[in-house]
Amino acid sequence: MDYPSGQPPNRLPSPVIPNPPKNSTLQMSLPLNTPQGVADTLGYLQHHLQELTERQHVSENNINSTLAALTAQLQQLTQLVANPPPPAVPNIPPLPVPSPPVSSPPTPPVRRTRPKLSCPLDFNGERHNSCAFLNSCSLYIRLAPEQFYDGQERILWALMFFKGGRAAKWSENVFCQEADTGVFPIQTWGDFEQQFQLHFFPANAEADAINALEGTSYHQGNRTVDDYLDSFQALVSDTDYTDPWTLVVKFRRGLRLGIQNQIATMPYRRPADTDPDAWYRAARRIDQARLVNKAFQSVSRSAPSTPLKTVSA
Repeated sequence: MDYPSGQPPNRLPSPVIPNPPKNSTLQMSLPLNTPQGVADTLGYLQHHLQELTERQHVSENNINSTLAALTAQLQQLTQLVANPPPPAVPNIPPLPVPSPPVSSPPTPPVRRTRPKLSCPLDFNGERHNSCAFLNSCSLYIRLAPEQFYDGQERILWALMFFKGGRAAKWSENVFCQEADTGVFPIQTWGDFEQQFQLHFFPANAEADAINALEGTSYHQGNRTVDDYLDSFQALVSDTDYTDPWTLVVKFRRGLRLGIQNQIATMPYRRPADTDPDAWYRAARRIDQARLVNKAFQSVSRSAPSTPLKTVSA
């Protein structure tokens, strides 16, 4: 071939293609006049294609194995969901059997002691004893209610003490009414209290007490201050006297003149004229001192006088 310059043009170097491995299984028929470089390139490509094919086969085998394992696990999970296993029972050790308690002898019940009760005194119908008798009956019934079945038993028990005087006559009339009508005329304890107060309490207790306090019959006289104070407070309880100054005036007027003067002329701690309790305490204190002194003087006068013995040196 003729070249314009008389020399062949510069050619690019051919790529370096590695020789195909000798153990390559791929065979390719090439023409006899195929250049060696082309044959080597084709051989290399043939070998590379063979490696890629083998790698693809390996990857496919791995994917198939993984899919098979996942399918087996999925089947197992599906079976567990459809048929769950029974819950596991925890292994709890048996509880220790407690030993029977040692029986101790029973404690005897504590018996409640009750104060000895006294029955009311006999009642003869006198009005000045009526309130005390009714209070005594009510107190006994409150302290021993189990002794009475009902209200009628309480009434019959109280009538046992109606002896003599107007009380016995009234009790007799009650039983006569029962004999005539066949029915006991007093049904409850409250009815009995009302009938008793109507027949035996002073009819004009307040008026009688006021009249007594306005006169001189309530004065102390020869009584002790304790006895005088008891009767004075009983009269006051039947009246509506509540003014402290009025109570002091009435109490002071009834005291013995000597005790009254001692309290009124006390140099210090004199009770106020509006403090009845202070007057009561002062009068009792002075009267008790008087009684102690009187007892001392009586003993001194009755004791024989003995001369003093002289001892000679």
